Amino acid sequence: MKHQIVITDLEDLPRAAAEFLDAIEEHRLIAFHAPMGAGKTTFITAVCKSLGVREDAVSSPTFAIVNEYRAGSGEPVYHFDFYRIERPEEALDIGLYDYLDSGCLCLMEWPENIAALLPEETLRVDIAVAPDGSRVLTWED
Repeated sequence: MKHQIVITDLEDLPRAAAEFLDAIEEHRLIAFHAPMGAGKTTFITAVCKSLGVREDAVSSPTFAIVNEYRAGSGEPVYHFDFYRIERPEEALDIGLYDYLDSGCLCLMEWPENIAALLPEETLRVDIAVAPDGSRVLTWED
């Protein structure tokens, strides 16, 4: 099934994040594909906030590669940024499969840098910037 969510502006993020979480159902491995500046971190922040993570706790893990947050339920949420990964072994060195096999929500930026390591069940979400500046999320499950 094909899905699409249009985010008209920053004020629309809470609605879009809640809609997204409802739509992904049981998917736990989410790979966000988008060009630089398309809003991956901004959208992930909104998703985390919708889950009850303190907004000030969410930041891009560009240098740390992975940040762990706690949802309002107490469940861990893992936020990855693979932008600086140059070799798949670097992701393995941080214990990638321990995170992916945890059953916890894993939100990944720049997953193309570790594509060969991602399990088949990873949900690919594309974010595009529309001419009017809105963002369009699309995925198929």
